[in-house]
Amino acid sequence: MRAGTAWLVLALLLTGCARQADTSAPAPGPAQAATGRLGQLLADPGGRGFARALEPRELVFPRDHGPHHEFRHEWWYFTGHLRAPGGERFGFELTFFRFALAPPEFPEPGGAVRSAWRTREIYSAHFAITDLGQREFRFAESYARGALGLAGAQVSPLRVWVDDASLETRADGRWRLHARSPDDELTLDLQARQRPVLNGDRGFSRKSTATGAASYYYSMPRLEARGHLVRRREGAVASERFELDGLVWLDREWGSGALGAEQAGWDWFALQLDDGSTLMFYALRRRDGRRDAFSAGTWVDRAGHSRSLGGEDVLIEVTDHWESPRGGRYPARWRLAVPELALELEISPELADQELETTPRYWEGAVTVRGSHRGARTAGQGYVELVGYAR
Repeated sequence: MRAGTAWLVLALLLTGCARQADTSAPAPGPAQAATGRLGQLLADPGGRGFARALEPRELVFPRDHGPHHEFRHEWWYFTGHLRAPGGERFGFELTFFRFALAPPEFPEPGGAVRSAWRTREIYSAHFAITDLGQREFRFAESYARGALGLAGAQVSPLRVWVDDASLETRADGRWRLHARSPDDELTLDLQARQRPVLNGDRGFSRKSTATGAASYYYSMPRLEARGHLVRRREGAVASERFELDGLVWLDREWGSGALGAEQAGWDWFALQLDDGSTLMFYALRRRDGRRDAFSAGTWVDRAGHSRSLGGEDVLIEVTDHWESPRGGRYPARWRLAVPELALELEISPELADQELETTPRYWEGAVTVRGSHRGARTAGQGYVELVGYAR
């Protein structure tokens, strides 16, 4: 559930990446605000001129794994836990954002000279590694306009790319993830063992009462991963390579609306239990600190049967906090219960500081899970995202 992250990225990114939706020159500096027709588009919370998520529709795969250029924004969100044969453990996040600067039918400026720099879309990628052996958290972000091959997204064959980060379909049907930063280079092949899980009402996820404040949202919570990580250590003579396998979670959303004006952020949980079941839940947070009524989630049992959860179905108690040295106080440990499922979980971060100093700044990190389900002990792993706490 990443709509707020996407909108914050969009608002900040546009001030540094475009003068107008029809820009044909290299991007201005970050101090220059977006103006003109682009400014008018940003002032329209309904995403005028874009397709909007207004009601459930049939999601078709593999088509909907690819981009939806008629909508204003979308993202591919991968998180996972990976293990090497020597016992080394890593968490990772790799996220691709697509933002439209103008609707597809936005008119070309009269008399303008066509430029290869011209674009209607901007892309962003976040890449983070939680290195548990070194007790380090490393991250990188990149931006690129959808021009000159710098970034883009296509349906068939599936491909999404931003600079040195990419998602693409292999010849054998698996997906390949690749990302490179100054510190790390990750390559993973992903194999799905379950059908996509449709969140909300058959994949239609409403975020507030405002028209268009919704998205199409599905997850693939148990992607089997195999690949390698190359770690570059400062001052080391050579890099280190780790062969890896593990489990990856994909969250996919697209739409054209924003969160409600009274909503300030959220806590998002994506938990993979050892018995094969999974739980996704996002607790939307209002400006007065209360949980928003549109909080929701999905439970998937070990047989693959899913069940929607409303905000009242999930109880969350924060039992610890972490103070960011960069400003902000985050929840840092939780008790989560779903009484109707007889599920009680204790959720703990693998590292306290898994905050991304990106645009915007937010916490997203690997967690461990312990607890009970229907009286039997259970354990697992997952990722938590915390948005709206940074100062």
